[in-house]
Amino acid sequence: MTRTFLRPDDVRDLVAEQFGADRRPAALDRLTGGSKKGVYRLRLDDATSVILYLWAEGENYWPPSPAVEDDPFTDASGADLFAAGHAALTAADVRVPRLLALDPGGRHLGAALAVVEDAGATTLEALMEHDPAAAAGPLAALGDALRRMHSTLGPSYGKLAHLADGRARPSRPAEDVVLDRALAHLAAVADRDARMGRAHDRVAAHVRRLRDAVAPRERYGLVHGELGPDHVLVTPAGEPVMIDFEGLAYFDAEWEHAWLRMRFEDAYPALRPPALDPDRLELYRYAQVLSLIEGPLRIAGTDFPDRRWMLDLAEWNIAKALAVL
Repeated sequence: MTRTFLRPDDVRDLVAEQFGADRRPAALDRLTGGSKKGVYRLRLDDATSVILYLWAEGENYWPPSPAVEDDPFTDASGADLFAAGHAALTAADVRVPRLLALDPGGRHLGAALAVVEDAGATTLEALMEHDPAAAAGPLAALGDALRRMHSTLGPSYGKLAHLADGRARPSRPAEDVVLDRALAHLAAVADRDARMGRAHDRVAAHVRRLRDAVAPRERYGLVHGELGPDHVLVTPAGEPVMIDFEGLAYFDAEWEHAWLRMRFEDAYPALRPPALDPDRLELYRYAQVLSLIEGPLRIAGTDFPDRRWMLDLAEWNIAKALAVL
């Protein structure tokens, strides 16, 4: 498809309505990294700036993912999910960008949008790499925020917006959803990579063994879903600010920590993680490895601009998936 991104003239009416008729957009920069929504830094003529999120079809590079019943992490994008996540995290005293405007009906730009505080351009990932000492405080504060999230319990697992609007609650165990999700990802990658195709039956058997070891449980807290240090901004005051939380759901804390352990690597202990169920953690870790093969291979078949990075990510996880067999 031909993709057309926003230009400053496109947001003049939005700026006038939200910030005053005498305000003008001075610059509009599309930020890198967004693959499901457009993320723009909007600079105004008074030297201030805000962030604009746009959930337009042309901003989303992802083709449909394998459908799995009750999966709360599939297609986690949209203004409704953003609004529900923002409200829930704010209530849990987790620092997120302040919401300045929300237009879910596309009145201004023909697609849902949100305008939020510009919390700066420094990510926790960059701080961990270039100034580990300065990252220590934000890491500890992020660990505190995660404990508040994971102790905020819901009546069932699932997307917040779906539970709030009265849709039927899932009746089967969360670990069965993860099993089905992993098997669906495996089936998809078996058709795209010969090594995974040859190993299909052994990988499927391994996933089922991991599932069989998991004891029943019904306790679901708020989880971000794919929280990495690139999804945390750090303000000049050292506050960690959580972003990209449309996938916020009630689910097992082990799902969050399997992802955190992978993404934060040597810095993970600085989050002071709680005691976790090792069997559930290992099932979720391996399922995420399979998702990090399927997702990158799927988006690499589109016009996504950083295709090579996605193929390298898939290759890295193929090696991890096959190493345990």
